[in-house]
Formats: sequence, structure tokens, C-alpha cells
Amino acid sequence: MLREFVTYEWFTIFLLLGLICITLAKQLFRLRFNDFVLVFSSSKYLKIYARDQRFIDTFDGLLFGNLVISTSIFLFFAYNTFIESLSFDLLTFLKILLGVALFYLIKIMIERLVGSLFDIESLMDAYLFQKTTYKNFSGLILLFFNVFLVYSSLSPKLLIYSCLILVVISNIIGFINTYQRNFTAININFFYFLLYLCALEIGPYILLVKVLKEYNG
Repeated sequence: MLREFVTYEWFTIFLLLGLICITLAKQLFRLRFNDFVLVFSSSKYLKIYARDQRFIDTFDGLLFGNLVISTSIFLFFAYNTFIESLSFDLLTFLKILLGVALFYLIKIMIERLVGSLFDIESLMDAYLFQKTTYKNFSGLILLFFNVFLVYSSLSPKLLIYSCLILVVISNIIGFINTYQRNFTAININFFYFLLYLCALEIGPYILLVKVLKEYNG
């Protein structure tokens, strides 16, 4: 049974755009994509492609496109479910898309700047590549659950909680793997790494939650 939803067409378009991004990544980089989807069961992807990383990477760019779209759709449904019922407005949703994209991009730019300032660029580059990989994988999870949020009659709360649990688990596993792979380098620069975690990993999300609370207050 399909969900009766006024904005069915728009969400279909955006879901298709996310799927197109993933399909292009798979078609243009078939071997890399196959290694990417096995990142949790094999270290092959991180070992091979970390060496060839570039500032502008088409493969990561396509997966980032899906991540932004899928995150925006998920946030819309989460807000609509837990905070306030909203009617869909295309301009508002495009603003959400832009906000999500800028949030990710500005965060990455600041992280690279921090790496340069503290002279830990090689460590930061390796860390950011691995973190980006796990975030892009989260985009696949979000796309999967978004399909059910849009089309199914399943409980939105159940779907949102299930998705969040999987995304958090995948990123925790990713963080542990990243720490283990860079154990020596991180320990040498542990103070800077701890400072980075507090300021740029935890801080932005706390500020985001505070802004949302004030906006709805």
C-alpha cells in the first residue's frame, strides 16, 4: 500500500536523482564501486584508493550528491515526524539541500585548514578520505530508507529510528577502523586529534541542534 502523499512526484524526482548519482558512480567506476560497497568487510578500498585521492574526485562527488539529496529527504521526514507537520514546498526543500551541502563542504574545508595549520596534513587527508568513504556509504543507507519513508505505509518513527541506528553504527565502525589504521600517527598527535574531535566533529552538531531548538522555540 502506497503512502498518500501530496508531494509524491517531487520526492520521486529527488530519489531518482540520488539513484542516478549512484548508478553513474557504478557505471563509470565499476571496479572502485564494487570495492566501495564491501568497505566494511574488506580493507581493499581504503588501501588502494587512499593513495589516489584528489581534492576534486568524480566518484566521491557523485556519491556526495546522493548523500546530500538523501540526507535532505531524511531530515524533512524526521522534522515532519518528530517536530512539526509540514506541507512540502520546493523552494524550502531546495534551501535544505543547499544548507546540507554547505554544511558538509564547509566542514571539510575547515578540517583541511586545521590539518594545514597544525602541520598534520597527511594524517588529516587519510582521516578525511576514510571518513568521507563511510559517510558516502551512509548515503546508500539513507536512500534505502527514504524509499520506504516515501512509498510505504510503515511507521515513519520506526523507519527513522532504524535508519539512524544503522547510520550511527556504520560511522562508529568506520571511526574505529580509521583509528586503528592510523593508530601511530594519531597517538603522536593525540592532543591535536582530540581537539579536532571536540571542535569539528562534535561541536558543529551540537550547534545545529541548538539552532533548531531556538528556531522552533
